[in-house]
Amino acid sequence: MKNILFKSLTILALGAGMLASCTRDLNTSPVNAITSATVYADFANYKPILAKIYAGYAVSGQEGPAGKPDIAGIDEGFSSYIRQYFKAQELTTDEAVIGWNDGTIKDYHWMKWTSTNEFVAAMYNRIFYQIVLCNEFIRETQDDKLAARSITGANADLAKMYRDEARFCRALSYWHALDMFGNVPFVTENDKVGATLPKQTDRATLFAYIEGELLAIENTLKDPKTNEYGRADKAAVWMLLANLYLNAQVYTGTAKNTEAATFAKKVMDVTGYTLETKYANLFLADNHKSNEIIFAVNFDGNNTRTYGGTTFLVHAAVGGSMSAAAYGVDGGWGGLRTTAGLVDKFTDTADKRGIFHTAGQTKAIADIGEFTNGYAVGKYKNVTSTGATGSNLTFVDTDFPIFRLAEAYLIYAEAVKRGGAGDATLALNKLAALRTRAGITASLASYDLNYIIDERARELYWEGHRRTDLIRFGLFTSGTYLWPWKGNTINGQSVETWRALFPIPSADINANPNLVQNTGY
Repeated sequence: MKNILFKSLTILALGAGMLASCTRDLNTSPVNAITSATVYADFANYKPILAKIYAGYAVSGQEGPAGKPDIAGIDEGFSSYIRQYFKAQELTTDEAVIGWNDGTIKDYHWMKWTSTNEFVAAMYNRIFYQIVLCNEFIRETQDDKLAARSITGANADLAKMYRDEARFCRALSYWHALDMFGNVPFVTENDKVGATLPKQTDRATLFAYIEGELLAIENTLKDPKTNEYGRADKAAVWMLLANLYLNAQVYTGTAKNTEAATFAKKVMDVTGYTLETKYANLFLADNHKSNEIIFAVNFDGNNTRTYGGTTFLVHAAVGGSMSAAAYGVDGGWGGLRTTAGLVDKFTDTADKRGIFHTAGQTKAIADIGEFTNGYAVGKYKNVTSTGATGSNLTFVDTDFPIFRLAEAYLIYAEAVKRGGAGDATLALNKLAALRTRAGITASLASYDLNYIIDERARELYWEGHRRTDLIRFGLFTSGTYLWPWKGNTINGQSVETWRALFPIPSADINANPNLVQNTGY
Protein backbone atom coordinates (compact mmCIF):
# COMPACT_ATOMS: atom_id res chain seq x y z
CA MET A 1 0.00 0.00 0.00
CA LYS A 2 3.07 2.25 0.18
CA ASN A 3 2.51 5.64 -1.42
CA ILE A 4 -0.71 4.57 -3.13
CA LEU A 5 -2.08 8.05 -2.57
CA PHE A 6 0.80 9.70 -4.37
CA LYS A 7 0.79 7.23 -7.24
CA SER A 8 -2.93 7.77 -7.81
CA LEU A 9 -2.41 11.51 -7.62
CA THR A 10 0.56 12.19 -9.88
CA ILE A 11 0.47 15.26 -7.60
CA LEU A 12 -2.44 17.35 -8.87
CA ALA A 13 -1.80 21.02 -9.52
CA LEU A 14 -5.08 21.91 -7.83
CA GLY A 15 -4.49 24.27 -4.92
CA ALA A 16 -1.09 25.47 -6.03
CA GLY A 17 -1.43 29.18 -5.25
CA MET A 18 1.92 30.40 -3.91
CA LEU A 19 1.95 32.11 -0.53
CA ALA A 20 4.59 34.76 -0.02
CA SER A 21 2.93 35.99 3.15
CA CYS A 22 0.46 33.55 4.52
CA THR A 23 -1.80 35.69 6.63
CA ARG A 24 -2.57 37.83 3.61
CA ASP A 25 -3.85 34.69 1.90
CA LEU A 26 -5.07 32.59 4.79
CA ASN A 27 -8.63 33.65 4.04
CA THR A 28 -8.41 32.61 0.39
CA SER A 29 -9.17 29.49 -1.56
CA PRO A 30 -6.37 27.72 -3.41
CA VAL A 31 -6.76 28.78 -7.03
CA ASN A 32 -6.23 27.23 -10.42
CA ALA A 33 -7.42 27.70 -13.96
CA ILE A 34 -9.92 24.97 -13.15
CA THR A 35 -12.34 26.34 -10.56
CA SER A 36 -13.22 24.55 -7.34
CA ALA A 37 -16.83 24.31 -8.49
CA THR A 38 -15.76 22.36 -11.56
CA VAL A 39 -13.38 20.05 -9.74
CA TYR A 40 -15.66 19.25 -6.80
CA ALA A 41 -18.58 18.48 -9.08
CA ASP A 42 -16.92 15.14 -9.88
CA PHE A 43 -16.51 12.75 -6.94
CA ALA A 44 -13.64 11.04 -8.76
CA ASN A 45 -11.49 14.08 -7.93
CA TYR A 46 -12.00 13.91 -4.18
CA LYS A 47 -9.37 11.32 -3.31
CA PRO A 48 -6.68 12.95 -5.49
CA ILE A 49 -7.38 16.30 -3.79
CA LEU A 50 -7.09 14.61 -0.38
CA ALA A 51 -3.82 13.14 -1.59
CA LYS A 52 -2.57 16.64 -2.32
CA ILE A 53 -3.18 17.50 1.33
CA TYR A 54 -1.16 14.52 2.53
CA ALA A 55 1.50 15.24 -0.10
CA GLY A 56 1.87 18.73 1.35
CA TYR A 57 3.90 17.24 4.19
CA ALA A 58 6.27 15.59 1.72
CA VAL A 59 6.70 17.58 -1.49
CA SER A 60 7.24 21.28 -2.00
CA GLY A 61 5.44 22.07 -5.24
CA GLN A 62 3.73 20.77 -8.34
CA GLU A 63 6.73 19.39 -10.24
CA GLY A 64 9.03 17.29 -8.08
CA PRO A 65 11.74 17.84 -7.09
CA ALA A 66 11.37 21.52 -8.07
CA GLY A 67 9.14 23.70 -10.23
CA LYS A 68 5.90 25.52 -9.46
CA PRO A 69 6.60 25.80 -5.70
CA ASP A 70 3.77 25.94 -3.18
CA ILE A 71 5.27 28.90 -1.31
CA ALA A 72 7.43 31.77 -2.47
CA GLY A 73 10.31 33.59 -0.85
CA ILE A 74 12.66 30.66 -0.32
CA ASP A 75 14.49 28.12 -2.46
CA GLU A 76 12.00 25.32 -3.15
CA GLY A 77 14.43 22.64 -2.04
CA PHE A 78 14.52 24.24 1.40
CA SER A 79 10.78 24.71 1.70
CA SER A 80 9.34 21.23 2.27
CA TYR A 81 7.32 20.74 5.44
CA ILE A 82 9.33 17.91 7.00
CA ARG A 83 12.68 19.51 6.16
CA GLN A 84 11.61 22.75 7.83
CA TYR A 85 10.00 20.94 10.76
CA PHE A 86 13.19 18.96 11.37
CA LYS A 87 15.27 22.13 11.32
CA ALA A 88 13.01 24.01 13.72
CA GLN A 89 12.70 21.11 16.14
CA GLU A 90 16.23 19.67 15.99
CA LEU A 91 18.77 22.33 14.93
CA THR A 92 17.64 24.47 17.87
CA THR A 93 18.66 21.72 20.32
CA ASP A 94 21.48 19.43 21.40
CA GLU A 95 20.52 16.82 18.80
CA ALA A 96 21.65 18.42 15.54
CA VAL A 97 23.86 21.02 13.93
CA ILE A 98 24.32 21.80 10.26
CA GLY A 99 27.53 23.02 8.70
CA TRP A 100 26.21 25.04 5.80
CA ASN A 101 26.16 28.81 5.36
CA ASP A 102 22.74 28.96 3.71
CA GLY A 103 21.26 32.29 4.72
CA THR A 104 20.61 32.44 8.47
CA ILE A 105 20.45 28.67 9.06
CA LYS A 106 23.14 28.69 11.76
CA ASP A 107 21.04 31.09 13.82
CA TYR A 108 18.84 28.13 14.71
CA HIS A 109 21.58 26.36 16.66
CA TRP A 110 23.02 29.60 17.98
CA MET A 111 19.48 30.53 19.13
CA LYS A 112 19.85 33.97 17.56
CA TRP A 113 16.95 33.91 15.09
CA THR A 114 14.90 37.04 14.42
CA SER A 115 11.52 37.80 12.85
CA THR A 116 13.19 38.13 9.45
CA ASN A 117 14.75 34.65 9.51
CA GLU A 118 13.81 33.01 6.21
CA PHE A 119 13.73 29.50 7.68
CA VAL A 120 11.34 30.50 10.46
CA ALA A 121 9.17 32.13 7.79
CA ALA A 122 9.28 29.01 5.60
CA MET A 123 8.06 26.84 8.47
CA TYR A 124 5.28 29.28 9.29
CA ASN A 125 4.22 29.62 5.66
CA ARG A 126 4.28 25.87 5.10
CA ILE A 127 2.03 25.32 8.11
CA PHE A 128 -0.53 27.83 6.90
CA TYR A 129 -0.38 26.63 3.31
CA GLN A 130 -1.45 23.24 4.65
CA ILE A 131 -4.26 24.87 6.61
CA VAL A 132 -5.44 26.69 3.46
CA LEU A 133 -5.61 23.39 1.57
CA CYS A 134 -7.48 21.70 4.41
CA ASN A 135 -9.95 24.56 4.86
CA GLU A 136 -10.86 24.52 1.18
CA PHE A 137 -11.38 20.76 1.09
CA ILE A 138 -13.45 20.81 4.28
CA ARG A 139 -15.49 23.75 2.98
CA GLU A 140 -16.23 22.00 -0.32
CA THR A 141 -17.24 18.70 1.29
CA GLN A 142 -19.90 20.03 3.64
CA ASP A 143 -23.10 17.98 3.64
CA ASP A 144 -25.16 20.62 1.84
CA LYS A 145 -22.62 20.94 -0.96
CA LEU A 146 -22.41 17.18 -1.41
CA ALA A 147 -26.18 16.98 -1.65
CA ALA A 148 -26.33 19.86 -4.15
CA ARG A 149 -23.86 17.98 -6.35
CA SER A 150 -25.91 14.77 -6.09
CA ILE A 151 -23.08 13.02 -4.28
CA THR A 152 -25.00 10.55 -2.15
CA GLY A 153 -24.84 7.06 -0.66
CA ALA A 154 -21.45 5.38 -0.43
CA ASN A 155 -19.72 8.25 -2.23
CA ALA A 156 -21.10 10.75 0.26
CA ASP A 157 -19.95 8.56 3.14
CA LEU A 158 -16.45 8.42 1.66
CA ALA A 159 -16.42 12.17 1.10
CA LYS A 160 -17.30 12.73 4.76
CA MET A 161 -14.51 10.41 5.87
CA TYR A 162 -12.07 12.23 3.58
CA ARG A 163 -13.31 15.48 5.12
CA ASP A 164 -12.52 14.21 8.61
CA GLU A 165 -9.05 13.13 7.48
CA ALA A 166 -8.53 16.70 6.27
CA ARG A 167 -9.69 17.89 9.70
CA PHE A 168 -6.99 15.68 11.23
CA CYS A 169 -4.36 17.16 8.91
CA ARG A 170 -5.50 20.67 9.77
CA ALA A 171 -5.37 19.84 13.50
CA LEU A 172 -1.83 18.48 13.05
CA SER A 173 -0.69 21.71 11.39
CA TYR A 174 -2.50 23.89 13.91
CA TRP A 175 -0.74 21.89 16.65
CA HIS A 176 2.59 22.72 15.03
CA ALA A 177 1.54 26.38 14.91
CA LEU A 178 0.45 26.26 18.57
CA ASP A 179 3.69 24.61 19.63
CA MET A 180 6.12 26.76 17.66
CA PHE A 181 4.42 30.14 17.25
CA GLY A 182 1.83 30.35 20.04
CA ASN A 183 -0.74 33.05 19.26
CA VAL A 184 -1.34 32.76 15.54
CA PRO A 185 -3.82 33.88 12.87
CA PHE A 186 -6.84 31.60 12.85
CA VAL A 187 -9.27 30.74 10.06
CA THR A 188 -11.50 27.73 9.43
CA GLU A 189 -13.86 26.62 6.69
CA ASN A 190 -16.57 28.75 8.31
CA ASP A 191 -14.86 32.05 7.57
CA LYS A 192 -16.02 33.80 4.44
CA VAL A 193 -13.26 33.66 1.86
CA GLY A 194 -11.52 37.00 1.32
CA ALA A 195 -13.83 38.93 3.63
CA THR A 196 -11.31 40.16 6.19
CA LEU A 197 -7.75 39.66 7.32
CA PRO A 198 -7.45 36.78 9.80
CA LYS A 199 -7.79 37.55 13.48
CA GLN A 200 -5.19 36.35 15.97
CA THR A 201 -6.15 33.66 18.47
CA ASP A 202 -4.56 32.98 21.83
CA ARG A 203 -2.80 29.77 22.76
CA ALA A 204 -5.44 28.43 25.17
CA THR A 205 -8.24 29.00 22.66
CA LEU A 206 -6.31 27.28 19.89
CA PHE A 207 -5.57 24.35 22.22
CA ALA A 208 -9.29 23.96 22.92
CA TYR A 209 -10.10 24.15 19.20
CA ILE A 210 -7.59 21.43 18.27
CA GLU A 211 -8.79 19.25 21.12
CA GLY A 212 -12.41 19.69 20.05
CA GLU A 213 -11.66 18.87 16.42
CA LEU A 214 -9.80 15.69 17.32
CA LEU A 215 -12.46 14.49 19.76
CA ALA A 216 -15.12 15.16 17.12
CA ILE A 217 -13.44 12.90 14.55
CA GLU A 218 -12.10 10.29 16.97
CA ASN A 219 -14.89 7.85 16.18
CA THR A 220 -15.50 8.75 12.54
CA LEU A 221 -12.13 7.77 11.08
CA LYS A 222 -11.25 4.19 10.27
CA ASP A 223 -10.18 1.80 13.01
CA PRO A 224 -6.42 1.50 13.62
CA LYS A 225 -4.54 -0.32 10.86
CA THR A 226 -7.55 -0.49 8.52
CA ASN A 227 -6.92 2.64 6.44
CA GLU A 228 -4.44 2.89 3.58
CA TYR A 229 -0.90 3.29 4.80
CA GLY A 230 -0.01 6.96 5.20
CA ARG A 231 -3.58 8.07 5.89
CA ALA A 232 -4.93 9.04 9.30
CA ASP A 233 -7.00 6.66 11.40
CA LYS A 234 -8.23 6.61 14.99
CA ALA A 235 -4.79 5.74 16.35
CA ALA A 236 -3.26 8.81 14.65
CA VAL A 237 -5.93 10.93 16.35
CA TRP A 238 -5.15 9.33 19.72
CA MET A 239 -1.43 10.00 19.30
CA LEU A 240 -2.01 13.63 18.41
CA LEU A 241 -4.31 14.03 21.42
CA ALA A 242 -1.75 12.36 23.69
CA ASN A 243 0.92 14.81 22.51
CA LEU A 244 -1.42 17.76 22.87
CA TYR A 245 -2.35 16.78 26.43
CA LEU A 246 1.24 15.97 27.42
CA ASN A 247 2.19 19.57 26.61
CA ALA A 248 -1.00 21.17 27.95
CA GLN A 249 0.82 22.79 30.88
CA VAL A 250 3.03 24.67 28.43
CA TYR A 251 0.19 25.62 26.12
CA THR A 252 -2.52 26.56 28.62
CA GLY A 253 -1.04 26.58 32.13
CA THR A 254 -3.14 23.57 33.12
CA ALA A 255 -1.73 20.03 33.15
CA LYS A 256 -3.70 17.23 31.49
CA ASN A 257 -1.54 14.22 32.30
CA THR A 258 -4.41 11.83 32.94
CA GLU A 259 -5.76 12.61 29.47
CA ALA A 260 -2.29 12.10 27.97
CA ALA A 261 -1.98 8.71 29.63
CA THR A 262 -5.51 7.73 28.59
CA PHE A 263 -4.97 8.34 24.90
CA ALA A 264 -1.47 6.84 24.88
CA LYS A 265 -2.95 3.68 26.38
CA LYS A 266 -5.63 3.56 23.70
CA VAL A 267 -2.79 3.20 21.20
CA MET A 268 -0.91 0.70 23.37
CA ASP A 269 -4.02 -1.47 23.55
CA VAL A 270 -4.46 -1.75 19.77
CA THR A 271 -3.99 -5.30 18.54
CA GLY A 272 -1.46 -5.29 15.74
CA TYR A 273 0.88 -2.53 16.88
CA THR A 274 4.14 -4.05 18.08
CA LEU A 275 7.65 -2.81 18.63
CA GLU A 276 9.89 -3.34 15.64
CA THR A 277 12.35 -6.10 16.58
CA LYS A 278 15.35 -4.15 15.29
CA TYR A 279 15.37 -0.41 16.04
CA ALA A 280 17.38 0.50 12.93
CA ASN A 281 14.71 -0.99 10.65
CA LEU A 282 12.35 1.85 11.58
CA PHE A 283 14.39 4.27 9.47
CA LEU A 284 15.09 2.26 6.33
CA ALA A 285 13.63 2.31 2.82
CA ASP A 286 11.05 -0.39 3.62
CA ASN A 287 9.94 0.99 6.99
CA HIS A 288 6.38 1.10 5.67
CA LYS A 289 6.24 -2.60 6.58
CA SER A 290 6.72 -1.90 10.29
CA ASN A 291 3.90 -2.60 12.75
CA GLU A 292 5.32 0.07 15.04
CA ILE A 293 4.68 3.10 12.85
CA ILE A 294 1.24 4.62 13.47
CA PHE A 295 1.33 7.58 11.11
CA ALA A 296 4.06 8.55 8.67
CA VAL A 297 4.79 11.00 5.89
CA ASN A 298 5.36 8.82 2.84
CA PHE A 299 8.31 9.16 0.51
CA ASP A 300 9.04 7.31 -2.71
CA GLY A 301 12.19 7.92 -4.73
CA ASN A 302 10.32 7.87 -8.03
CA ASN A 303 6.91 9.27 -7.11
CA THR A 304 7.59 11.89 -4.42
CA ARG A 305 10.77 13.55 -5.56
CA THR A 306 11.88 16.29 -3.20
CA TYR A 307 15.05 17.78 -1.78
CA GLY A 308 13.36 17.81 1.61
CA GLY A 309 12.02 15.05 3.80
CA THR A 310 14.13 11.95 4.17
CA THR A 311 16.09 12.79 1.01
CA PHE A 312 17.45 15.68 3.06
CA LEU A 313 17.92 13.58 6.20
CA VAL A 314 19.96 10.92 4.38
CA HIS A 315 22.06 13.04 2.00
CA ALA A 316 22.76 15.90 4.43
CA ALA A 317 23.98 13.48 7.11
CA VAL A 318 26.56 11.83 4.84
CA GLY A 319 30.03 13.32 4.53
CA GLY A 320 33.64 12.93 5.62
CA SER A 321 34.75 9.29 5.51
CA MET A 322 31.19 7.97 5.15
CA SER A 323 30.30 5.87 2.11
CA ALA A 324 27.29 7.33 0.31
CA ALA A 325 26.62 3.94 -1.29
CA ALA A 326 26.24 2.37 2.16
CA TYR A 327 23.36 4.77 2.75
CA GLY A 328 21.76 4.05 -0.61
CA VAL A 329 22.44 7.44 -2.19
CA ASP A 330 24.64 8.85 -4.94
CA GLY A 331 26.48 11.34 -2.75
CA GLY A 332 26.61 13.09 0.58
CA TRP A 333 25.87 16.75 1.22
CA GLY A 334 28.11 16.99 4.29
CA GLY A 335 25.90 19.01 6.62
CA LEU A 336 24.06 17.39 9.53
CA ARG A 337 25.77 16.00 12.64
CA THR A 338 25.02 15.83 16.34
CA THR A 339 26.56 17.24 19.51
CA ALA A 340 28.11 15.65 22.57
CA GLY A 341 24.85 16.47 24.34
CA LEU A 342 23.12 13.63 22.50
CA VAL A 343 26.09 11.28 22.31
CA ASP A 344 26.56 11.41 26.08
CA LYS A 345 22.99 10.20 26.65
CA PHE A 346 24.09 6.76 25.48
CA THR A 347 25.76 5.73 28.72
CA ASP A 348 25.21 2.01 28.10
CA THR A 349 27.57 0.83 25.38
CA ALA A 350 25.15 -1.98 24.51
CA ASP A 351 22.46 0.49 23.42
CA LYS A 352 21.90 -0.17 19.70
CA ARG A 353 19.98 3.06 19.15
CA GLY A 354 23.08 5.23 19.09
CA ILE A 355 23.71 5.03 15.36
CA PHE A 356 26.76 7.26 15.06
CA HIS A 357 29.58 7.40 12.52
CA THR A 358 32.74 8.32 14.42
CA ALA A 359 35.60 7.47 12.03
CA GLY A 360 37.29 10.73 11.10
CA GLN A 361 34.86 12.71 13.27
CA THR A 362 35.58 14.52 16.52
CA LYS A 363 33.03 14.37 19.28
CA ALA A 364 33.64 18.01 20.18
CA ILE A 365 32.54 20.78 17.81
CA ALA A 366 35.08 23.55 17.55
CA ASP A 367 33.62 24.75 14.24
CA ILE A 368 29.99 24.13 13.26
CA GLY A 369 30.97 24.76 9.64
CA GLU A 370 33.33 21.77 9.57
CA PHE A 371 31.53 18.47 8.89
CA THR A 372 34.12 16.39 10.73
CA ASN A 373 33.37 18.33 13.93
CA GLY A 374 30.65 16.38 15.72
CA TYR A 375 29.65 12.75 15.29
CA ALA A 376 27.69 11.95 12.15
CA VAL A 377 24.30 10.26 12.49
CA GLY A 378 23.48 7.24 10.33
CA LYS A 379 19.93 6.74 11.55
CA TYR A 380 18.16 7.26 8.21
CA LYS A 381 19.16 5.20 5.17
CA ASN A 382 17.86 4.64 1.66
CA VAL A 383 18.50 0.92 2.09
CA THR A 384 15.97 -1.79 2.93
CA SER A 385 16.07 -4.19 5.86
CA THR A 386 17.35 -6.86 3.46
CA GLY A 387 20.22 -4.66 2.28
CA ALA A 388 18.76 -3.61 -1.07
CA THR A 389 19.24 -0.03 -2.26
CA GLY A 390 16.17 2.17 -2.58
CA SER A 391 14.45 2.69 -5.92
CA ASN A 392 16.33 5.92 -6.66
CA LEU A 393 19.85 6.95 -5.66
CA THR A 394 19.02 10.63 -5.44
CA PHE A 395 15.52 10.64 -3.97
CA VAL A 396 14.88 8.50 -0.94
CA ASP A 397 12.18 5.85 -0.30
CA THR A 398 12.33 6.01 3.51
CA ASP A 399 9.16 7.29 5.21
CA PHE A 400 9.31 9.80 8.06
CA PRO A 401 7.54 8.50 11.19
CA ILE A 402 5.34 11.15 12.79
CA PHE A 403 3.93 8.82 15.46
CA ARG A 404 5.05 5.35 16.50
CA LEU A 405 4.28 2.93 19.30
CA ALA A 406 7.49 3.58 21.25
CA GLU A 407 6.44 7.19 21.71
CA ALA A 408 3.09 6.05 23.12
CA TYR A 409 5.05 4.07 25.74
CA LEU A 410 7.11 7.13 26.61
CA ILE A 411 4.10 9.45 26.79
CA TYR A 412 2.28 7.02 29.07
CA ALA A 413 5.27 6.65 31.40
CA GLU A 414 5.86 10.39 31.60
CA ALA A 415 2.21 11.27 32.11
CA VAL A 416 1.86 8.73 34.94
CA LYS A 417 5.07 9.96 36.57
CA ARG A 418 3.75 13.53 36.39
CA GLY A 419 0.68 12.46 38.37
CA GLY A 420 -1.70 11.32 35.68
CA ALA A 421 -3.99 8.40 36.48
CA GLY A 422 -2.52 5.15 35.25
CA ASP A 423 -0.63 1.99 36.09
CA ALA A 424 2.90 2.68 37.32
CA THR A 425 3.90 -0.96 36.88
CA LEU A 426 2.67 -0.96 33.28
CA ALA A 427 4.64 2.22 32.62
CA LEU A 428 7.81 0.65 34.02
CA ASN A 429 7.27 -2.48 31.93
CA LYS A 430 6.87 -0.45 28.74
CA LEU A 431 10.10 1.41 29.42
CA ALA A 432 11.79 -1.94 30.04
CA ALA A 433 10.54 -3.16 26.67
CA LEU A 434 12.30 -0.26 24.95
CA ARG A 435 15.52 -1.08 26.76
CA THR A 436 15.25 -4.73 25.80
CA ARG A 437 14.74 -3.82 22.15
CA ALA A 438 17.80 -1.55 22.41
CA GLY A 439 19.92 -4.46 23.65
CA ILE A 440 20.29 -3.22 27.25
CA THR A 441 20.34 -6.14 29.67
CA ALA A 442 20.38 -4.19 32.94
CA SER A 443 16.97 -4.20 34.61
CA LEU A 444 15.01 -1.03 35.31
CA ALA A 445 13.75 -1.00 38.89
CA SER A 446 12.35 2.53 38.81
CA TYR A 447 12.46 5.73 36.79
CA ASP A 448 12.09 9.47 37.24
CA LEU A 449 11.50 12.41 34.93
CA ASN A 450 15.24 12.84 34.34
CA TYR A 451 15.28 9.30 32.98
CA ILE A 452 12.31 10.08 30.73
CA ILE A 453 13.82 13.15 29.08
CA ASP A 454 17.07 11.27 28.40
CA GLU A 455 15.25 8.16 27.20
CA ARG A 456 13.16 10.25 24.82
CA ALA A 457 16.43 11.58 23.39
CA ARG A 458 17.84 8.07 22.96
CA GLU A 459 14.67 6.66 21.42
CA LEU A 460 13.33 9.60 19.37
CA TYR A 461 16.33 11.66 18.30
CA TRP A 462 16.08 13.25 14.83
CA GLU A 463 12.33 12.55 14.70
CA GLY A 464 11.23 16.13 15.38
CA HIS A 465 10.48 15.99 19.12
CA ARG A 466 13.47 17.47 20.92
CA ARG A 467 12.65 21.20 21.04
CA THR A 468 9.14 20.50 22.34
CA ASP A 469 10.52 18.04 24.92
CA LEU A 470 13.16 20.43 26.24
CA ILE A 471 10.58 23.20 26.60
CA ARG A 472 8.21 20.90 28.51
CA PHE A 473 11.03 19.99 30.91
CA GLY A 474 12.16 23.61 31.37
CA LEU A 475 15.54 22.95 29.74
CA PHE A 476 15.33 24.71 26.38
CA THR A 477 16.36 28.26 27.20
CA SER A 478 17.69 28.00 30.76
CA GLY A 479 21.23 27.48 31.96
CA THR A 480 20.15 24.30 33.77
CA TYR A 481 21.00 22.26 30.70
CA LEU A 482 23.63 23.38 28.20
CA TRP A 483 24.98 21.92 24.98
CA PRO A 484 27.74 22.99 22.57
CA TRP A 485 27.03 26.30 20.86
CA LYS A 486 23.73 26.92 22.63
CA GLY A 487 23.55 30.72 22.73
CA ASN A 488 26.48 30.91 20.28
CA THR A 489 29.21 29.97 22.77
CA ILE A 490 31.32 26.86 22.45
CA ASN A 491 30.26 25.43 25.80
CA GLY A 492 26.71 26.77 25.68
CA GLN A 493 24.89 29.38 27.73
CA SER A 494 21.34 30.26 28.71
CA VAL A 495 19.26 32.33 26.31
CA GLU A 496 16.21 34.54 26.62
CA THR A 497 13.13 32.70 27.90
CA TRP A 498 10.99 34.12 25.12
CA ARG A 499 12.85 31.98 22.61
CA ALA A 500 10.55 29.14 23.63
CA LEU A 501 8.37 30.59 20.86
CA PHE A 502 9.45 31.54 17.36
CA PRO A 503 8.49 34.99 16.06
CA ILE A 504 5.64 35.56 13.68
CA PRO A 505 7.47 36.49 10.46
CA SER A 506 7.82 40.23 10.06
CA ALA A 507 6.26 40.08 6.59
CA ASP A 508 3.00 38.90 8.11
CA ILE A 509 3.15 41.37 10.98
CA ASN A 510 3.50 44.14 8.39
CA ALA A 511 0.74 42.72 6.17
CA ASN A 512 -1.88 42.11 8.85
CA PRO A 513 -2.60 44.79 11.46
CA ASN A 514 -4.59 42.23 13.49
CA LEU A 515 -1.38 40.47 14.52
CA VAL A 516 0.70 41.21 17.61
CA GLN A 517 4.30 39.98 17.61
CA ASN A 518 5.45 37.44 20.19
CA THR A 519 7.35 38.85 23.16
CA GLY A 520 11.01 39.61 22.55
CA TYR A 521 10.89 40.02 18.80
